[in-house]
Amino acid sequence: MSDPVTAIVLAGGQGTRLRSVVPDLPKPMAPIAGRPFLEYLLDYWITQGVSRIILSVGYRREAIMVHFGAQYRGVPVEYSIEEKPMGTGGGLLLATQHLNSNEKAFLLLNGDTYFAASLRELIEFANARAAAWTLTLFPTDETDRYMDLQTDSWGQVLNFRRNTSGKTPHANGGVYWVCAKHLAQLGFTSSQECSLETDILPKAMATGQKVFGLPSSGVFIDIGVPKDYQRAHTLLPRTSQVKKPN
Repeated sequence: MSDPVTAIVLAGGQGTRLRSVVPDLPKPMAPIAGRPFLEYLLDYWITQGVSRIILSVGYRREAIMVHFGAQYRGVPVEYSIEEKPMGTGGGLLLATQHLNSNEKAFLLLNGDTYFAASLRELIEFANARAAAWTLTLFPTDETDRYMDLQTDSWGQVLNFRRNTSGKTPHANGGVYWVCAKHLAQLGFTSSQECSLETDILPKAMATGQKVFGLPSSGVFIDIGVPKDYQRAHTLLPRTSQVKKPN
């Protein structure tokens, strides 16, 4: 990949649903086969070509900051600190203050989900459509847990709603390619508490910004609930070898 890629990772949540099995750590630091979940997440995206990481941290952030320090496997790491809970949208807006002025787009990741999507395919898909936002989608039959994203034949997101078609729906996988100027145009402030899913993305669509969804068949794990956290112990250790792309 020719151009450097910065990833913003939303790692500031309290992880209340996982508290019963990981009571003393921020959710992204939940141990998987002796390693923090966040290591597996960063390992994968480093192999995909990420060259700088901005960690949006809040709850028990010291555990993350001490563990990763200023770099991880040769990749610079910076921290965007939430002094109070700001929601997924607020954490994102604060973290964008760390972007360089020449960075036109960036990768956005949920810190509690692992989705083995292709960064190259994501960027090419977004560029071909001049997309403001591109979400990666995964197929799921858990319609009570995930919102179905309805898209047209070109991949443009039409709406977010519960699945009623009887077909296997596609849900948001927590991996986004975001055009920085379009986010700035929405008028949110960097100190504003808000939700990415219920405030920022709906406003983007309401104001006519192009929001697209790219389906992927890669492994998806959401460790936010105990059963998937246990599933991660089987799947994630297979990904532990890190090799950077040529």
